[in-house]
Parts: sequence; structure tokens; C-alpha cells
Amino acid sequence: MMTIQQKWYETTVKAVGGRDGFVESSSPEFHQKISTPREMGGPGGEGTNPEQLFAAGYSACFDSALNLVARQKRIKIEGSEVTATVSFGKTEDGGFGIAVVLNILVKGVDYETAVSLAEGAHAVCPYSRATRGNIAVDINVIKEHSFGGGY
Repeated sequence: MMTIQQKWYETTVKAVGGRDGFVESSSPEFHQKISTPREMGGPGGEGTNPEQLFAAGYSACFDSALNLVARQKRIKIEGSEVTATVSFGKTEDGGFGIAVVLNILVKGVDYETAVSLAEGAHAVCPYSRATRGNIAVDINVIKEHSFGGGY
């Protein structure tokens, strides 16, 4: 097990009521209602869910790692976008699991450079490191002209 030798930041989030409750941090600025999606047998509604929160955290962390790798390699990029799709479902052993697809757009570089930066980011991103060997993570580098943007 890898341990943190020098802690730079720490946060605490409490969940109350599971998939039909809320989450809040020790900082009052973060408070989110949690709702079970209809696809999972819940009412849906205005709340977020654990999979959306994981996708938000992973995509933001991976994008930061990608920009770090570009700076370290002294490669100038014009911008980047990382879209994380998190799937929830049954695993082969009958339990539940998640899988992630990361679609990565790196603007202002050729495709091969974008792939190299994405591979470097996957090596250093804390979410990638935490999930490696535990869940399926697919990395897709999108060619700029093929990315439709939006949702």
C-alpha cells in the first residue's frame, strides 16, 4: 500500500441517507442532495449521485494531470477537455462495480502528442493511480475535429 509522505490538502465529506440523502463537507459551501437515478430504481430528481461526483472528480483531476505533464514536457497546448463517463452495474461475481471511460481532447497539438500526454497523465493522476487494477478505465484521445463538444 502506498502512503502519503507529505500531506498538502485534506478534506472531509459526510454522507447522510445514502443514495437518497445528502453529502456535505466540513466547509459549509459544499452541500449536495443525493438522489437515486430512475435507471437504478430510484425517483431520479434534482440531486446528484455518487457516480456523477466520481466522474466530476476524476475528469477534473485527470485534466489537471494532463496539463502538468504538458508543462513538465514543455509542450504548449491551447487547452484541454476531459469527459468522464462512469458506468454502474453488476460484476461477474454478482456484486456491484463501476467502470470509467475518459474522452480526452488536447487542443493545439497533433494526435500522437495528445496520446503521449494522456498516457503521461494516466501515469500520474491520483484517481488513475487509485483505480489502476481495480476497475476498468478506458482512455480515448479524441481528435479535435471529431469532438462534438457539449452533451
